[in-house]
Amino acid sequence: MSVKIAAFLGSPRKNGNTELLANAAASGARDAGAEVETFRLADMSIAPCKSCGGCGKTGRCVFQDDAIRIHDAIRNADRIILASPIYFFALSAQTKAMIDRCQAFWCEKYLLKKPVPPGPAGRKGLLLLVGAYAKSDEGICCAEVCAKAFFNTVSVSDHRRLSYIGIDGAGTIREHPTALAEAYEAGVNLTKSDGYVK
Repeated sequence: MSVKIAAFLGSPRKNGNTELLANAAASGARDAGAEVETFRLADMSIAPCKSCGGCGKTGRCVFQDDAIRIHDAIRNADRIILASPIYFFALSAQTKAMIDRCQAFWCEKYLLKKPVPPGPAGRKGLLLLVGAYAKSDEGICCAEVCAKAFFNTVSVSDHRRLSYIGIDGAGTIREHPTALAEAYEAGVNLTKSDGYVK
């Protein structure tokens, strides 16, 4: 049985640095035998969480938009790739909207005591972050705190992070000496049962 991976691309820019990095990771995973389903969040209809409390009793969101497709993919995945640019020292709005709509998983796990089961391959994640600001990695650190909360909520206890700063112009990640190769290798390692988290 092949490993199933759900990849969430949080950049509004098509074929930009974040997407190139995520595509490299997905290629590595596919070459290692995994099934990868990719979601471009900017092309999807994902309303912000309204904090209505509707998921508190069922663990399911009451609003029927593309977030429901995402929830199904998260439940069925063995691995999750989350890729986002850094905007204002944080995840992109598209990424954050998707994460906020995962409040249903939080209710299911912590209120109803029904976490997403690990499945035969376990659950692991890969976080890919790209930022233009090169003077510090503060934005990377802030974004990872939010991403870690997401991963924990959807029962992904381990994740590896690849992050790159000082990457500004469209497509300039290609000029980085190691980024795409590292992402490809991370995708390969993501399919393994153990040993990939470093």
